[in-house]
Amino acid sequence: MLLNLFPDDFFALITFRAAMAGVVAFLASLILGPRVIRWLKNKKIGENVEKDDSRRLDQLMKSKQDTPTMGGIFVIAGIIISVLLFGNFVHPTMFILVFTVVSLGLVGAADDWMKLSGKSHGGMKVSLKLALQATIGLAVGIMLYLVMLREDPENASRFYILFDGYIELGWFYPVMVSLVIVSTSNAVNITDGLDGLAGGCLAISTVAYTFIAYIVGRVDFTAYLGIPYVALSAETTVFCTAMLGATLGFLWFNSHPAQVFMGDSGSLPLGGALGLVACITKQEMLLFFVGGIFVIEAGSSLLQILSFKLTGKRIFRIAPLHHHFQFKGVQESKITMRFWIVAILLAVSSLALLKLR
Repeated sequence: MLLNLFPDDFFALITFRAAMAGVVAFLASLILGPRVIRWLKNKKIGENVEKDDSRRLDQLMKSKQDTPTMGGIFVIAGIIISVLLFGNFVHPTMFILVFTVVSLGLVGAADDWMKLSGKSHGGMKVSLKLALQATIGLAVGIMLYLVMLREDPENASRFYILFDGYIELGWFYPVMVSLVIVSTSNAVNITDGLDGLAGGCLAISTVAYTFIAYIVGRVDFTAYLGIPYVALSAETTVFCTAMLGATLGFLWFNSHPAQVFMGDSGSLPLGGALGLVACITKQEMLLFFVGGIFVIEAGSSLLQILSFKLTGKRIFRIAPLHHHFQFKGVQESKITMRFWIVAILLAVSSLALLKLR
């Protein structure tokens, strides 16, 4: 860490460390990005757009054939470098967040490698991937619960209702954390289908949770807003800005036409981290609004599957929703931009909901 290179009062300020973490993570992604992209090209680790779902979709995505995938590698690296320099690893939540990103990143990378190396056309078995995600989520949930019991026992197992009150989950709390992490990581993975779509929506959601993490870590702000004070949340702000910076660095290369795709090695850990931040800040229910695009995308896929199995009919031309708009003839860049606009509106609305408790 760079703690000794600055006066003590600088690093007493969460805002200073958070700002520096964001800048360094962005620069780290910019520097590492081209190197990782070259390595992926040399290894011929590129997107295979030929799926079994639809020939028309294959045609629409043809231009993306062989585009390097597994860009999540340099996003995670950017986060870790930044957090090592400006984060406080003695702080328990910082360790848990990094553990989550690295472990889910390894699962995603293994899945990507199996798909793209030709060892398995569909990648890791869905059941195995979900089992690994759930196991990691449960381990994270137990660690967070034990830390909360020690540091903030009053909030340890509470699940706060959006507008008023809470439910005491007890030892079911780690299961809830696991469900949030698995759901969010897979929702982000489903959204990752167009240039800049998942990365942009992640960046927007992370901005919202950066503010939330900072607010709930302040006694004065929480007292004014009438929301639970979570002492452990303050350091999470630094992680959020690091994640934001690294994601923006990835978008530099993922903007249309994309030079690299995130892959499961990026979507799973970043989605999981977003879900975990929601749990740490005790704002799990706000995730439905902050990450509204991810909810809509995952929901469209689920509804499509249920509708087809129950009635034999499809609700959308194809799922998830962004591909439905592609089939309707909307340009890819326009779909992405419109989804970003909706994501911004949802994120701003979610911050307004904090005051409505």
